[in-house]
Amino acid sequence: MDAGNDEIDAGRDRVEAVERAITVLKCFAEPGEALTLSALAQRSGLYKSTILRLAGSLLHTGFLDRGNDGRYQLGPELRRLGDLSRSQFTLEGVVRPVLRRLKSVTQETASFYVQDGEERVCLYRENSPRSARHHLEEGTRHPLSSGAAGVLLSRYGDPSDHPSAIELRTTGSVVSKGGRDEDLAAVAVPVVNMAGELIGSLSVSGLIGRFTDERIDMARTLLKAAADELRPRLPKLAQINLRRANE
Repeated sequence: MDAGNDEIDAGRDRVEAVERAITVLKCFAEPGEALTLSALAQRSGLYKSTILRLAGSLLHTGFLDRGNDGRYQLGPELRRLGDLSRSQFTLEGVVRPVLRRLKSVTQETASFYVQDGEERVCLYRENSPRSARHHLEEGTRHPLSSGAAGVLLSRYGDPSDHPSAIELRTTGSVVSKGGRDEDLAAVAVPVVNMAGELIGSLSVSGLIGRFTDERIDMARTLLKAAADELRPRLPKLAQINLRRANE
């Protein structure tokens, strides 16, 4: 068997040539954008000779097009695959594992909320394993005016001097203590896709006595890392089904 660079790395189950081809495709950032070989090399960090070899396969399979001027564009196969994923994408497959990990590390309840009119909906939730906890069923609705997730969804992008808007701009999060329930506290961060669209809010919540400054800082750090992990995996808002599977 050829032991060259294109061989699968048994330790990682990855193929270097495939990853390089994907790197080339991810160089395109605007609709209808056409890039020269030099531009692709600059954006990807790959040698021109490497890009030419990869482009040959991408052109053959329809993932790239090449105009008469020699510039490259994204090909029709990507549009076909995009159309397939557009009507089928649901958030649960990418959000649920993140919530489980947050629950496991913090030992508190982890939730994902989306806005629906003047309400927020708990789309997915992983309840704390503790006996004393914040327990809420998926599908539960609450007003946007209270709770960390509600305030975040209503104030995201707000340029005003409202305290919650300033907190969100300054810390990238919203903290609520006794906002919706006097016994509960929560930390929430925005979940945004690569287009900059707000998809929803990730939050960690529990009994207010456990949310010390140190625990809040820890939750904020974990939530931001989780939101960063989700961001490149989320399509545009119009392509996402924001309803639960049983609705």
